[in-house]
Amino acid sequence: MARIVKEQEYTEKSNEILDAAQRLLYSKGYERMTIQDILTDLQISSGAFYHYFNSKAILLEALIERMQQEAEEFLLPIINDPHLPALEKLQVFFATLDRLKAANKSFLIGMMRGWYSDDNAGVRQKVNEATIERRTPLVTLIVSQGIQEGVFSVPYANHAAEIIVSLMLSMENSFARLLLLVEQEREGFCYIDDIVDTYTAYVDAIEHVVGAPCCSLYRLDTKTVREWLDVEEVTTR
Repeated sequence: MARIVKEQEYTEKSNEILDAAQRLLYSKGYERMTIQDILTDLQISSGAFYHYFNSKAILLEALIERMQQEAEEFLLPIINDPHLPALEKLQVFFATLDRLKAANKSFLIGMMRGWYSDDNAGVRQKVNEATIERRTPLVTLIVSQGIQEGVFSVPYANHAAEIIVSLMLSMENSFARLLLLVEQEREGFCYIDDIVDTYTAYVDAIEHVVGAPCCSLYRLDTKTVREWLDVEEVTTR
């Protein structure tokens, strides 16, 4: 029992350090964030820090790993559901990621400027690489199932999956750019059409990659975007 308690304490303390690092990463950027910043934030000694992480680089690796694991907690049940057909799995996969973003909207918008600063360019690349590595096998399972069910027509499931994950990351970057413009100009309704069109273009591309029927995946609508941006008035085309 004592060993279990110690393991729990170790996990709790390391997570406290990771939480502080994540806050500082978004506010200051990885290059400018120092270990001393973390020590000051948590009011701990350098010895306490190095008991859990040997270096700033090791801390970053642990933070990226935690981010991937947290996403997988929501995604794995979808992948492993024996009752969901592949097309629905792919749709729920996307919808789950969207729901996670919506649930953390205030946090995401607040940290976005720091996350997409030049100081975090290297970290963003590492996170993207880790995301492609971790999510590609998951999406491969969906694509393989779709091929077996006859709803996807693509010869190489793993390559198609990697392209899909890459497209999803690119879509997130495009959304971030548009949301930053909304934040700067405070006129979200000006960008609703751009956001909807961007989402549609990427979903079209994903359908094309797997050979799925046109419009078989969910398209974002203006109502959803308006709710996300807390905008009441929209422009007309």
